[in-house]
Amino acid sequence: MLGRLVLRGLGLAAAVRGARRSQAPGWFAMDGNMRAAAASQAKRLQSSIEETEKPDENGHQDKRFKGCQEDVEDQNKKFPKRKIVLLVAYSGKGYHGMQRNVGSLQFKTIEDELVSALVQSGCIPENHGEDMKKMSFQRCARTDKGVSAIGQIVSLKIWLIDNVLEKINNCLPSHIRILGLKRVTGGFSSKNKCDARTYFYMLPTFAFAHKDHDIQDESYRLSKETVEKVNNLLSSYKGTHNFHNFTSQKAPKDPSAKRYIMEMYCEEPFVREGLEFTVIKVKGQSFMMHQIRKMIGLVIAIMKGYAPESIMERSWGEEKVDIPRAPGLGLVLEKVHFEKYNNRFGSDGLHEPLEWAEAEEKITVFKEQHVYPTIINTEKEEQSMANWLSTLSLHDFNTTSSGIKANDRNSKSNNLEGSDDGCADDSD
Repeated sequence: MLGRLVLRGLGLAAAVRGARRSQAPGWFAMDGNMRAAAASQAKRLQSSIEETEKPDENGHQDKRFKGCQEDVEDQNKKFPKRKIVLLVAYSGKGYHGMQRNVGSLQFKTIEDELVSALVQSGCIPENHGEDMKKMSFQRCARTDKGVSAIGQIVSLKIWLIDNVLEKINNCLPSHIRILGLKRVTGGFSSKNKCDARTYFYMLPTFAFAHKDHDIQDESYRLSKETVEKVNNLLSSYKGTHNFHNFTSQKAPKDPSAKRYIMEMYCEEPFVREGLEFTVIKVKGQSFMMHQIRKMIGLVIAIMKGYAPESIMERSWGEEKVDIPRAPGLGLVLEKVHFEKYNNRFGSDGLHEPLEWAEAEEKITVFKEQHVYPTIINTEKEEQSMANWLSTLSLHDFNTTSSGIKANDRNSKSNNLEGSDDGCADDSD
């Protein structure tokens, strides 16, 4: 078809040249009818050629004209590609942690949902979703199985398309939200530039009821004296200690087992749906896998009367100590801190400080709608804390190393969870 049209065009051109030779010298000697016919024929020829560039009914397109039609990805290339950070909030129930397990469809993670949304919204090419290194992706903290977050930070390179947050959120389930976005320096890494992390752990207050002389059900209420005692124990964690007993696969003399805790305290209790809860907050430079949950588990064991207070000092020594691990349900990544980065780049006129005061209302709404209800409802339905408390009597807090290994094997078989690399947060 295209060949015939071209030949017709060439024939028209030959006729025009013949007319120029046979008539007055010059193109404009051609009569008006001849010129009008030529223009009309040229217009029809162009229209026919354009028709041939369109895909056929099966969606295929002539390779010669493939570059003439831009798909969504090509259109988005018109937007600048920039290094940014995203403020992410999510309810971790039903997920095997934050970090994506490439090639594994069995264990769904928060990053699976996030990367899928980035591709669907047109922020990254599809092949970047298959290889996250291509977009320089880094998460600030790898949260464990079932752990939630209201202040997770990830850094990556994306196309800054119009209405970018709205488009990403439209591709995410309601229990995962992007609450903010900021530009950062090209070499920024959310993991390496983070100075500290703050977590909170929400738990029913009957966890602190002494096994011998306190009520052990939902009617228990935390007294001021008990809160004070809990805070005295929690404050013992402040400073630098050897936490090799609060994680796995760390030798007593491993330098990486030493961690610095800035603050740890218990807040005033509050009642939700007839059950009293409290929140323990902890801020530290970094946390090892299960460290926070074991720190809280040991304090609960002391408050319940299963372990002596002296076990805390002993746990920081080289001796192996059996420390129970509190359930993962109540653990939430609240905030990550970038003081050094903010001091250097936060006021350079090109970048904003990584503070999220403008998103506080969104964070509060998400916490009240998704995080607190998940913890409260799951606790009431599954009684995860009550069931875990019933296992404390099985621990021997003066056990030998061989006894600890046996307990560890039993614990692992009954509580398989995600893991991390040992240097970013509680699930590391």
